[in-house]
Amino acid sequence: MNTTFIREAKIEDAQRLLDIYRYYVENTAISFEYITPSLPEFIERMKGIMSRYPYLVAERDGLILGYAYAHPFVGRAAYDWSAELTIYLDQNARKCGLGRMLYETLEKRLKEMGVLNLYACIGYPEKEDEYLTRNSADFHAHLGFRNVGTFRKCGYKFGHWYDMIWMEKLIGEHPDGPAPVRHPYLPF
Repeated sequence: MNTTFIREAKIEDAQRLLDIYRYYVENTAISFEYITPSLPEFIERMKGIMSRYPYLVAERDGLILGYAYAHPFVGRAAYDWSAELTIYLDQNARKCGLGRMLYETLEKRLKEMGVLNLYACIGYPEKEDEYLTRNSADFHAHLGFRNVGTFRKCGYKFGHWYDMIWMEKLIGEHPDGPAPVRHPYLPF
């Protein structure tokens, strides 16, 4: 049937989400983590994010194939109208539209909360290798993000130095005296 839909993540999804993430920690420089978190640690991370922001999964025929969530950008009160986005897809489910579906849904939810700026922190190779390509930056650019900063050789993994870029997308008007962002996040 191949029916794909986006839904809110549940704590019961944690093991599958961790399995997806494990590939990126252990085999790529997409995540700058060296060690995959334990399931209890991953659950605590999920709970912290879910208390304030959307945490979404893409599911097809009962199998979770990817997830995306927002979290605080920098973490100070004046940044409340900004959010950082994170996305991971099952390694065998890339380049089939799931990332776009997740990000479009996430963007819509964040806009409804009052978030105005979206950011992505992306590992970026000077030269592509077996651990890191420019696919994530290209994906974000395709969705309207633009590169606003580069940190040179700031991440070291698998014997290589990698850059990190920040990409930004403005999704709302920036009025004087903006309405507060609706936290905690409440699913619609």
